[in-house]
Amino acid sequence: MSAYAALTTAGYRAYTRDRTTLFFTFAFPLLFLVVFGLVFSGQDVEQSGRPYIDHIAPGVLAWGVGNAAVFGVAFVLMQWRRDDILRLIRMTPTPLSAVIASRYALALAVGAVQAVLFVAVAMLPFFGLGVAGSWPLALPVLVLGITAFLMLGVIVGSYAKTPEAVAAVANCLMIPMAFLSGSFLPLDMMPDWMQTLSRALPLRYLNDGVSAALTGGSTGGVLLDCGVLAGFAVVLGAIAVRTFRWSDSS
Repeated sequence: MSAYAALTTAGYRAYTRDRTTLFFTFAFPLLFLVVFGLVFSGQDVEQSGRPYIDHIAPGVLAWGVGNAAVFGVAFVLMQWRRDDILRLIRMTPTPLSAVIASRYALALAVGAVQAVLFVAVAMLPFFGLGVAGSWPLALPVLVLGITAFLMLGVIVGSYAKTPEAVAAVANCLMIPMAFLSGSFLPLDMMPDWMQTLSRALPLRYLNDGVSAALTGGSTGGVLLDCGVLAGFAVVLGAIAVRTFRWSDSS
């Protein structure tokens, strides 16, 4: 516990001192909200008859939370391994679980702030997102989504050896996934083959779960999305543990 507390405290201090990263972590999803809010202001999705904001806001929020989880842990693990910090940690009685758990605690805190800030802005009259009474169901969806994407970030951070490699790999995963999973455009507008492909992506279920919780969708659907996200978290977690490297030579 002392190792976990020390790593968590150090991670929090490093994160809050990096004001550029701190700013863009929260501003980047809001930028997409503003852009899509301006483009689709007052419009409804023809296929479902619902306002665009009901599709776009939960999707962009889900993508922003997942994106932050992936990049946050991937960059840190790459830097710690490159600077031999992980090798020094390994020489202490600190288990791998403490290292990952410390990053997980920080990812959950960042995700919570992102969600509250994003929903508060989306509910402004200009955007007009109406939050349903089932909104608390978004909490387990976000927690499980952050867990799955954190594990994906551990995998990326274990293989990438430079900041450029982290950015390239993570963006190649997260940006196409955002379009294929309906974060930026409703899935109803996409071809059938693309909707089928999206079912193999964790972001699809994070989008659907957050959207259903915030806009009053089926509780059963939210529970199903939680189950699938939990499955992704277990599988990606198992891969992350097996591929984790304390140094570039091991």
